[in-house]
Amino acid sequence: MKRFLQLATFTLFLAPTAALAHVGVGNTSGFMHGFVHPLSGLDHQLTMILVGVFAYRLGGRALWLVPLTFVAVMALGGFLGVAGIPVPFVEIGIALSVIVLGAVIAFGVKASVAAAMGAVGLFAIFHGHAHGSEMPLDASGFEYGLGFMLATAVLHAVGIGIGMLIGMSSRTLGNNVYRLAGGLASAAGLALLLGYV
Repeated sequence: MKRFLQLATFTLFLAPTAALAHVGVGNTSGFMHGFVHPLSGLDHQLTMILVGVFAYRLGGRALWLVPLTFVAVMALGGFLGVAGIPVPFVEIGIALSVIVLGAVIAFGVKASVAAAMGAVGLFAIFHGHAHGSEMPLDASGFEYGLGFMLATAVLHAVGIGIGMLIGMSSRTLGNNVYRLAGGLASAAGLALLLGYV
């Protein structure tokens, strides 16, 4: 697990931020726009990090199945957005994803792997649709999709790393940190839902 955390941290440092100065050039335009989109909104960042923390807390197969489900279903939602197929209540669904996942972390909900996959998959539709419907007209859909999927996977890895760091503390301290972090995330989600953020 220590190696995984080191790899996740190293991956963040390799993110090609210098290339952001050149968005709009050739095929990199689609990829970079897609990569930046999940990183540019607090709603997306919180949800994707919370998915990683949730997966870590569940452990076992959930550690990779829950994030993988989110990324795969988000890609489907992105396709719907690019195709112009409407999904109702996208913004509400995104805000609720932060509220619900924050509460799941705060209360230490132990869900089955299937239930966790179903929940994150539902929320992923909304996030994916938002990514897809906001794709620049001149971007390649394939590269754009790869970009937001990779950024999402990085945020999941960050969440898993955060979960691991919290889990390494004492049981009492760790549970309190999970409660605090989940509660703050839920409060941020409520602020998003009410339009304060």
